[in-house]
Amino acid sequence: MRIVKKHRFNAQVTALELGYGIIGRPLMNVYCYLIGGTLIDCGQARMAEEMKSFASAHRINQLLLTHHHEDHSGNAAMIAKVCSAAVMGHPVTVHKMTHIRPILPYQHLVWGQSREVSVSPLPALVASDGFCFLPIHTPGHSKDHTVYLEMQNGWLFSGDLYLGERIKFFRSDEKIDQQIQSLKTMLQYDFEALFCGHNPILKNGRDRLRRKLAYLEEIAGQVRFLLARGLPEREIIRRLDRRQDRFVKLVTLGNASFANMVRSAIQAT
Repeated sequence: MRIVKKHRFNAQVTALELGYGIIGRPLMNVYCYLIGGTLIDCGQARMAEEMKSFASAHRINQLLLTHHHEDHSGNAAMIAKVCSAAVMGHPVTVHKMTHIRPILPYQHLVWGQSREVSVSPLPALVASDGFCFLPIHTPGHSKDHTVYLEMQNGWLFSGDLYLGERIKFFRSDEKIDQQIQSLKTMLQYDFEALFCGHNPILKNGRDRLRRKLAYLEEIAGQVRFLLARGLPEREIIRRLDRRQDRFVKLVTLGNASFANMVRSAIQAT
């Protein structure tokens, strides 16, 4: 199943929602946001033709990547070519997008492989078409994760910083302590709309981030408590696991699981 939906959130923000499912509904849809001539993230390579049609119908001068993961960067090379658009990202994104590494089988099936593309390091501010985007490094989900705050309108283009208030799983390389700090960092800023890469929230965005922060701190606190009692990793996972991630854990062969969240909390102690 392929899902292609165009959303007009307000007079200035347009989103393309893309979903690809091998059998049945997609595992997770992706949102790419267009503001003036600026595109933030560009979706999965599995939906290249749909993104190409969207790009051809709009004026895109620049592409800002929140991070290098293939569901956010999968069409960057195509956008650069079709639109002659400048691609920008964090210095780690610059390296990752010019040194593409193999991805796991499920990532190939669900998202597709990104292609190498030249990426320029982000300036302190990105101004275009009367909009001003402040790039803020927010590691934890990935080393290069960066959000973009449009300060004049209170819009936060948050990539994968949010996803949901009580997320069910972590990728194997995610860092809970860094995510907690990144959430605290963003709560120092003023914004209303949370333009998430998978779950846009148009109102009370700061409250949503605050609730996610409380949830991650709760998990980390429970792990510290059980560690202090001398429990081993396996028993801590058994006690805290709500068994809500079984399908994702199976499909990803354990690369995404609740156990990874617990392991990250243990490593952070």
